[in-house]
Order: sequence, then C-alpha cells, then structure tokens
Amino acid sequence: MSETAQVSSLPLPPMQYVTLFSEENTKRGRTPRPPPPITDNYSMFGNPYNTDDAVIRPLESQNIRRLYPNNYDHRRELKKLNHSITASFLDLVDICIRNPESEARATKIDDLTLLFIHMHHLVNEFRPHQARETLRVMLEQQKRQRLEIAERFRRHFDKAWELVQQAISTIPEPTESNIKLLIDIERVQPSEGNLNNQACGNGCVEEDRVLCQIIDLL
Repeated sequence: MSETAQVSSLPLPPMQYVTLFSEENTKRGRTPRPPPPITDNYSMFGNPYNTDDAVIRPLESQNIRRLYPNNYDHRRELKKLNHSITASFLDLVDICIRNPESEARATKIDDLTLLFIHMHHLVNEFRPHQARETLRVMLEQQKRQRLEIAERFRRHFDKAWELVQQAISTIPEPTESNIKLLIDIERVQPSEGNLNNQACGNGCVEEDRVLCQIIDLL
C-alpha cells in the first residue's frame, strides 16, 4: 500500500524568502528586518483604510445604505436578514428560470450583496464581545491551573511536614545515663586539635633531647 500523501491546506511560502531565514543567517544576524509599523493609510483587499479608523467602521463611512435602524437588536436583525436573503435568493432563481437576460437579475444580485454586507457587519460587531469572552475564559483557565498547582504544593508541604514531625517524635528523650555516656566518650576520645597539639609537643621535646645529646658528646 502506498503511503497517504499529506497535502497542506495553505500554499508553500516563496523559497526566495525562506532562504533568507536560514540557520546561518539567523546566527549571524543577517535576516531581514521586519517592516516598519504603518502610521497612516494602508490598503487591504483593495480597500483603503486608516490606522485611526474604528475597528468596526459604520456603514455610512463605507458609503453603504443602512437597512436597519440605529437602535436595534442584533439577534432580531440577523434573523430578518436571513429570511430576506432566503427570499431574495428564491426570487433570483425564479428570474434566472423565466428570463435570465432580464435586468431584474442584476438588481436582485445587488440586493443580495447588500444583505450579505449587512449580515457580515452585524456579525463583526460581535467580535469585541467575542474577544472579551475569549480573554475571560483564558484568565479563568489560568486561575484554575494556578489554584490546582497551589493545592498540590500545599498537599506535598503537609505531607513533608508530617514526615518531619514523625521523625522528630522517634528521637528518644535525653536521660542521665545518656548524658554520662556522652561525657565519658568525649573524655576518652580527644579531639583532633588535642591530638595535633600533643604531636607537636612530643616532637619539640624529642628534638630538644637530641640536641642536648649532641652537645654532651662535644
């Protein structure tokens, strides 16, 4: 069986641009710098825009006739637009069947275009609300993860504290016999400093004795 070919849903980037971002150019800092930010006008999909424009521009600023009042309910207007689009589409189909060359066909297509623009505009007005809700969900998820981490840390801390307390409770209490035994051991086993001092003292006495014998022989 032949292996299933994986096809990307997006076109490949231009290779003359990809080669500029090779590992060697990245290490040496030779990659192209990003374009400067746009500060005035720009064009997107053939339409001019300005950086000072609102995120959701009103229909009047785009020279589009408004079909619904200024104060409206989004759900109600979207339902009305949906019904109008369905009726206009059926009318367009009827016109194409009866008289495809009629001017009413172009008029009905313009009406459908205007209805879709209004529906798209109403949907876009929900984007800020969608962004806020998405951010709220992300923050709640991060808060829940931090609380879970803090709770796990608290459980580990309590367990470690319990083990420490158990270890402390197993240590026997000091008694008089233990204290006397500890004192006797310290007396029998001198410290390293005392051993060094004794070695130095014995060494000095031995040297003096040898020197004295040499002088007596002379």
